[in-house]
Amino acid sequence: MTIEEQIRDIVARIARVDKSIITRESTFKDIKADSLDVVQALVAVEELFEIEIPDEVAQKFQNFGDFVSYVESKVPQTEKV
Repeated sequence: MTIEEQIRDIVARIARVDKSIITRESTFKDIKADSLDVVQALVAVEELFEIEIPDEVAQKFQNFGDFVSYVESKVPQTEKV
């Protein structure tokens, strides 16, 4: 499972939506995720990949693709397999 697929699963579960509606262009608003959903998704991703996503970075994510790209840039290559 790719990093993107893992993050999509987390966001879909927390936001209680079908993962098929989440595209790289989707915003949290598009999938009707509230601020608590966003925080829970960030924390779940941080724990899964053992990374930290600073608040000032997270606030700049324009869409799901930005979120995924940031995580991919922080996860060591060995974990991307």
